[in-house]
Amino acid sequence: MKHLPYFALLLVAVPGSAQPPSPRIERVLKATPLIDGHNDWAETLHEREGDGRWTLDLKDLRRTPVAYDTDILRLRAGRVGGQFWSVFVSADLPGPEQVKQTLEQIDLIHAIVARYPDTFELARTAGDVRRIHKAGRIASLIGVEGGGQIDNSLAVLRTYHDLGAAYLTLTHVRTIDWADSATDNPQHDGLTPFGESVVRELNRLGMLVDLSHVSEATMRDALRVTKAPVIFSHSSARALDDHPRNVSDEVLKLVSANGGVVMVNFAPVYISEAYRRWSAEQAAEKTLLGAPPYNGLLVGQPDRAAAALAQWQREHPAPSVTLMQVADHIEHIAKIAGIDHVGLGGDYDGVGNILPEGLTDVATYPALFEELARRGWSDSDLAKLAGGNVLRVMEEAEKVATVLKSRAPENPGTPTRCPTK
Repeated sequence: MKHLPYFALLLVAVPGSAQPPSPRIERVLKATPLIDGHNDWAETLHEREGDGRWTLDLKDLRRTPVAYDTDILRLRAGRVGGQFWSVFVSADLPGPEQVKQTLEQIDLIHAIVARYPDTFELARTAGDVRRIHKAGRIASLIGVEGGGQIDNSLAVLRTYHDLGAAYLTLTHVRTIDWADSATDNPQHDGLTPFGESVVRELNRLGMLVDLSHVSEATMRDALRVTKAPVIFSHSSARALDDHPRNVSDEVLKLVSANGGVVMVNFAPVYISEAYRRWSAEQAAEKTLLGAPPYNGLLVGQPDRAAAALAQWQREHPAPSVTLMQVADHIEHIAKIAGIDHVGLGGDYDGVGNILPEGLTDVATYPALFEELARRGWSDSDLAKLAGGNVLRVMEEAEKVATVLKSRAPENPGTPTRCPTK
């Protein structure tokens, strides 16, 4: 595809079962870049390919032994114009190891962009994204997916910024020294004073404050402290699926007042309450039967345990989760927060290929736009969802950083436990 003009790139054969966009959706996505808030491709390449990640041909990965959700052909078929590539490191690792692995993954993203300069270009600003999209390339942004990855050091945060990181997710699955996670026991009732300093430093740097994965108390504290609009890079609506990773109607109203954007996650556990409950029941059954390290009914008998679990799964099939349910989350967020405050954060290559029917890989985004068009969405509203809203957030964060640029960097020292609020 070297040096093909933009219109020719739009005619690349669509892989798999995805269908080419209608002329209307094609027109919308040509004018406004489709920007996804969260894709774990780099981390998955690191995990699966080892040293092979540096040389693997990334054009078409549909026939690899373990399927990927992302490759160049399918990004083109999905009309992706901008992507926040997630830099994810396990929250269970020691802080220095998290920093090391974060730097390795940032390096991998830079290497991918350098290997495919006709497909990707690094972006730092909203203007960069628009320029790169207009040139027919995919604007590549970097998101660091966990506050533990700065190892309690704002100097490390500033280094990530200098290497191109565009957002920091304040926590991942674990509560850290300065912020509570949505999926761990709270320790701070939200942010500690050090956590508030992290938010202020993100504002000063022009990096986006990402509130996916954080507890509701952390969401509220961050929204109170920040001077710039926030993002939720990959979260859905809690009113439709009561997962603590999702965003309640009360917080959606605060996001609207803040000017931020909630980028809807496609993972079934965050889309379907029925699937979330089934997933919990399956986990409980595994524990009951003897999944290590638990002392279950069939502990030490892996063949019997596997057969019993297979029997349970046949008797309790996973509930169907569909593209239409993802569209329901988008519409709910648009209803409560407003059409200016919703976007897309598919979480591709981060959920083990467990995805809704109709949204199985990055080639399928246009199908979601077709569904919303059938529901009566205007071209203007579709453009806001595609990328207009997050571009506005980026521009506002850039303006805030310009105002704050003369302020001294935050240097609060070692984080301490927050006193009772």
